Amino acid sequence: MVFNRIRDLREDADMKQREVAKALNCSQQVYSNYELGQRDIPTDILIALAELYKTNTDYILGLTNNKTYYKDL
Repeated sequence: MVFNRIRDLREDADMKQREVAKALNCSQQVYSNYELGQRDIPTDILIALAELYKTNTDYILGLTNNKTYYKDL
C-alpha cells in the first residue's frame, strides 16, 4: 500500500521520479525501488515525503485516508 500511495502522491503533484529523488537526495533508481515496493522506506525519507507532499506519514503508511497535513491543524 505504501508504494501505491507515494506513486499516487507523486503523480498528483505532476512530478517525475527523478524530481522526487533529487528532493530526497537519492538516486532515481532508489526512489523507483520505493515505489515498486522493492525497498523499505527509511523513516527520514518517509518524513521527507510527507513534508514534500504536504501530507502526513499516517496517510502514506495507509493508517488513515485523511491527507491533512498535521502542521495545518
